[in-house]
Amino acid sequence: MANYLIVGAGRGIGLASAQLLSQNHQVYAISRQSTPELAALNLSFLEADTKDSSLDLKGFLPETLDGLVYCPGSITLKPFNRLTDDDFLLDFNQNVLGAIRVIQAALPALRKAKQSSVVLFSTVAVQTGMPYHASIAVAKGGIEALVRSLAAEYVSAGIRFNAIAPSLTDTALASSLLATPEKREALAKRNPMQRLGNPEEMARMTAFLLDRENSWINGQVLALDGGLSSLRV
Repeated sequence: MANYLIVGAGRGIGLASAQLLSQNHQVYAISRQSTPELAALNLSFLEADTKDSSLDLKGFLPETLDGLVYCPGSITLKPFNRLTDDDFLLDFNQNVLGAIRVIQAALPALRKAKQSSVVLFSTVAVQTGMPYHASIAVAKGGIEALVRSLAAEYVSAGIRFNAIAPSLTDTALASSLLATPEKREALAKRNPMQRLGNPEEMARMTAFLLDRENSWINGQVLALDGGLSSLRV
């Protein structure tokens, strides 16, 4: 049984990952608030906000940690000329600085596992230019750079770093974009596979990257986007 930390476990991809991994492993879940779905699982829970620079995980994390999943994200979609400094800073703090705070706090436990895995989340909008995505693309671009840098720095310590770059996924985070059947249909049709992603698909890829059996994968950003970033159909 492995010990896994999932940050942003209250809903969406984080919750799906917690539901999947807690079936056979010990999960340590962090979220800004608990949810009935999370409370129903057999796991350890900490209420915390990774945007808080005083985040303290001492006393919560186990001595040895086999994997870390950082799921918090944001969708700030605005024309570039309407984006403010605060928009960019909020996205960067939540997506990049939050991940950095958690990884730094978890490093001692990840080292002790001898072979551990960190999974972060990017977006298809980093590699595929999309209008109105400047703020979130900048932040997630930072995530991709962080993955490659830390994969190189910690390869000798046995810690792998990878990221998943989804296309639009049917989660609460995307609810404002999917508010009507017409919006859902229109956005699904933009994907080569004519549908949205779902959290369970992301969770299965997360579990795959965490698994020691797949330890040859390191420093990668894996597109899980229905082909949106590479196909023209």
